[in-house]
Amino acid sequence: MTFSISARCERTGMLGVAVASSSPCVAARCAHVRAGAGAVSTQNITDPRLGPRGLDLMAAGLPAEAAMERLKAEAPHLDYRQIALVDGGGGTAHFSGARTLGIHHAAAGGGVVAAGNLLSSKKVPEAMVAAFDRSAGLPLGDRLIAAMQAALEAGGEAGPVHSAGMLLAREVPWPVADLRVDWTEDCPVAALGALWRRWAPEMDAYVTRALDPSAAPSYGVPGDL
Repeated sequence: MTFSISARCERTGMLGVAVASSSPCVAARCAHVRAGAGAVSTQNITDPRLGPRGLDLMAAGLPAEAAMERLKAEAPHLDYRQIALVDGGGGTAHFSGARTLGIHHAAAGGGVVAAGNLLSSKKVPEAMVAAFDRSAGLPLGDRLIAAMQAALEAGGEAGPVHSAGMLLAREVPWPVADLRVDWTEDCPVAALGALWRRWAPEMDAYVTRALDPSAAPSYGVPGDL
């Protein structure tokens, strides 16, 4: 009931996760990023604790594969979990427990890993990685949206998709993009793409507002001096 992509931009070092599901508010549970450390998607029968723990391990210097081995050694009920990691250097790791639901699969490339469960076919994660690779040179958010759209074109989930989200992190300690479509009867991936296109031109300015308000642009809204 979930498909996701976790990735690192080789040009900027930005890290991100995009995810979609038939269940509500998927990004609130499944997507985790931290600047410099990595990106984690924890899905299937989700344990949200695995995201911060994976990020802590990678922030402490463990590459994705070693962090995954620690998670597998420490976490309970691993048979129910599907996890994908990308570390701050672009290394990847993934795991799907024996009780992962339905047709499930994961695929990895340079700095990217896609995973899903209750899929229409195992081709979906492969299509996501291929779309990510084809869009090299674009901003990371654009590449993640392209991968999510490719997932739908490859068949997506076996059932309808109702929620989607995307997290991006770079040099500051908060996500520079935290975009969510928590429930819709229409296509949440299309809505997420529209939200990203609305946010992307202003994303840098909001970082500047936090770090140096005197240098930030005004948008001309009431009270915005």
